[in-house]
Amino acid sequence: MKIAPSILASNFCKLSQELEAITNANASIIHLDIMDGHYVPNLTFGLPVVQAIAKEAKLPLDAHLMVLNPDTYVDTFAELGVEYFSFHPETVFHPDGLIQKIKTRKMKAGIAINPGTSVNCIVELLYCVDFVLVMTVNPGFTGQKFITSTVSKIKYLDEFRKLHKLKYEIEVDGGINFDTIKHLTPYNVDIVVAGAYIFHSKDYGEAIRTLNSAYIL
Repeated sequence: MKIAPSILASNFCKLSQELEAITNANASIIHLDIMDGHYVPNLTFGLPVVQAIAKEAKLPLDAHLMVLNPDTYVDTFAELGVEYFSFHPETVFHPDGLIQKIKTRKMKAGIAINPGTSVNCIVELLYCVDFVLVMTVNPGFTGQKFITSTVSKIKYLDEFRKLHKLKYEIEVDGGINFDTIKHLTPYNVDIVVAGAYIFHSKDYGEAIRTLNSAYIL
């Protein structure tokens, strides 16, 4: 399982040091929460910050677009070396077309679903995406509580993947800590995003180790 610290929960006053710290703590991916204040009720950071992170980062970048018109970010993020690019199907008219555009730019294309979004809305897209990002909190703010009812979606995605011999990765984001990660153990989750649990801890490496150990247990 890959642990992807959400940089949104880090100390932006010392961003360079935070990036180095999570790299040394054996994180696998850097998760970028891009919010526009329209699709979700929060405004986080945009291109200048992503550019700064891309310059410093030694780990793959995972951009989660919680914005309207996510297609406008594809070319720029590809040029910055972003590896994972996910968006919400409600934000575009033609999700399949955007998935193909992302892949054309040599990024992994992902579809993200909110707690209130049915998996049935994205079934046809499961045959072409590289990963599915399951939100286990409502998007917008870090530090929220894990919504246990979302686990049924993770179970469905794992079973669907096996049944149809598909290779998409399952990523989970929201309210992850030592206790909640245990909900994911039966379902072969590939990537786990954790923000507050890592960045609000005294030892990032220990926080990541405990997540991995709890997942195995």
